[in-house]
Amino acid sequence: MMTTRACLPPVTDPIPEHLLPYIVPQRPDFYMAMDHAAWRYIMKVSQPFFQAHAHPNYLEGLAKTGISTERIPLIEEMDTCLRHFGWRAVGVSGFIPPAVFMEFQSLGILPIACDMRKLENLSYTPAPDIVHEAAGHAPLIADPDYARYLRQYGEVSRKAIFSDKDVALYEAIRHLSEVKENPAATQADVQAAQSRFESVVASGHYVSEMACLARVFWWTVEYGLVGSLAEPKIYGAGLLSSVGESFQCFAPEVLKLPFTVDAVMTGYDITRPQPQLFVTPDFAALSEQLQAYANTMAFRRGGIEGLAKALMANATSTTVLDTALQISGTLAEALTDSQNRPAFLRFQGPCQLALDDRELPGHGPEYHAQGYSTPVGPIEGVSTPMAAWSLLEWQQLGVQFEASQLTSEGFLPPDGRFNGLAKEPVCLRYASGIVLEGTPTQWLRSAGQTLLVQFQQCRITWGDRLLYSPDWGAFDLACGEQVLSVFGGAADRASYLAKTDQLRPMLQQQKCNRTSHNQALDHLYQQVREKRPALLAASRVSSADEAFLTRIVQQLSDDHPSDWLLSLELLELVHGHLQRPAWYDELLATLQRRMETDTTDVASLIRRGLSVFLASAPESASGERVASATSVKGSL
Repeated sequence: MMTTRACLPPVTDPIPEHLLPYIVPQRPDFYMAMDHAAWRYIMKVSQPFFQAHAHPNYLEGLAKTGISTERIPLIEEMDTCLRHFGWRAVGVSGFIPPAVFMEFQSLGILPIACDMRKLENLSYTPAPDIVHEAAGHAPLIADPDYARYLRQYGEVSRKAIFSDKDVALYEAIRHLSEVKENPAATQADVQAAQSRFESVVASGHYVSEMACLARVFWWTVEYGLVGSLAEPKIYGAGLLSSVGESFQCFAPEVLKLPFTVDAVMTGYDITRPQPQLFVTPDFAALSEQLQAYANTMAFRRGGIEGLAKALMANATSTTVLDTALQISGTLAEALTDSQNRPAFLRFQGPCQLALDDRELPGHGPEYHAQGYSTPVGPIEGVSTPMAAWSLLEWQQLGVQFEASQLTSEGFLPPDGRFNGLAKEPVCLRYASGIVLEGTPTQWLRSAGQTLLVQFQQCRITWGDRLLYSPDWGAFDLACGEQVLSVFGGAADRASYLAKTDQLRPMLQQQKCNRTSHNQALDHLYQQVREKRPALLAASRVSSADEAFLTRIVQQLSDDHPSDWLLSLELLELVHGHLQRPAWYDELLATLQRRMETDTTDVASLIRRGLSVFLASAPESASGERVASATSVKGSL
């Protein structure tokens, strides 16, 4: 295994266990000759356009990240190349949960969808595929400022609070994309998936932090432009991997707006071309705007503001107290005192208590399966926070500790679990008015602070309201006065997901586009692919090669008249020869007629393909251009 150069940021190794189920092995044998032809078309047609319209580092980045024109790249080779920039690459299949994608990215790992889009979706696919991930995302990682932004975005997004509606929308988008890319899907299947997606979108819900950051991602990493408003360049992967929309995005009707943090207010539709795009002056400015939004997020704001977002989300989040104790679960209630400070937190189960993103032993979701609650805030009339109470202060409440548990100086050690015994129940009165009565029996300390105190026969009341009953079992009191942070997901994600049975099994293997209907056509593509290097290198077509190509042209005409890409490749193979086969002009005319009459995006694909694949025509002995090539250029 290669190691990162000493001057570069470290590469995460090994990959966290809870991310492993989302990684799938790339299967190069699943790629058809048609898939490689589609890849080659996209790369060949795009590069001349991107030479003028993409960020200057894009084309150079293709080579630096192990991407060529002739074949679909191997993720293993890309991983080797990306390690030189402090990154890694892993294979995934289709859409993975946004939180998982962002966590990979925050670790400097680029998830690359192994799947290849169907030929029918060559110009654009809503599903992540290797064109989008490899040719779109990877090349600009070679740019330090862009790579820094990408990683910072992942780190900020990992902290974003997501809602139950975000999860429903993700599932609907994933289903829609998978159906559209499924070679066996019927039109009815596509319509049903589309209806489900539209229903979720139309259901109406507040815009969560994750949804806002998804918009930031869309308008930067996916559809971003960089430079000046007058002459912007493309850097967004969604544009770099779409031969259709990248070409159209410079049209006057597509608005170009300066990118600021206000972009979080602009939604997007993945099923349609974007009516506006945002332009950043440079990649460093992206990081500045990202941090401006991060400063408004719950993980930095905490307090009532952060708790309010967690309540609205109705999904797993983590509340961090001023003792650094992390409480993970679905926040169901946050009571406040007369000064609008957090006073009592109630979480629906399952819940987890953690420190430094590590689950506390005995405090996982299996123990707190029914939820968790705790009062927070200062104790009435006591200036010292409970977390910092000394042995003396506990003794004043009637608590005694065994001498063997104390330090030689007679203090509670800074770390560990300690058992105590109270002569009679303790009564704690919070400044908020909450009253806790019970017998403390166990203390958990870390770094000189008391994180938790367990009470037996505990009763918690607030006026006439009963917040905790002795019948509910032992109560684990969190010793904290303030809520410093609230972020999305569990603190110790691996343990939480595993213990709540949310670790998804290995996703379906890499999709294969091969069907019983396209195998014969793919065999023609494969035969031509094997011949291409020799034919392109030759100055003229031999009689044997001409017979071979004529047979392919005839089979294509007889059995697969709707296919256009192989026709384009056949024209390319003989276009540079002064003496072309008899079928050349007829095949060219067929493509031109379709280009003029087809009402789908195939017409545009043929037009752009002809302009690039037949970019130069040979000269005759008199120095004149061959007539058929002239007619091609005239038709464009």
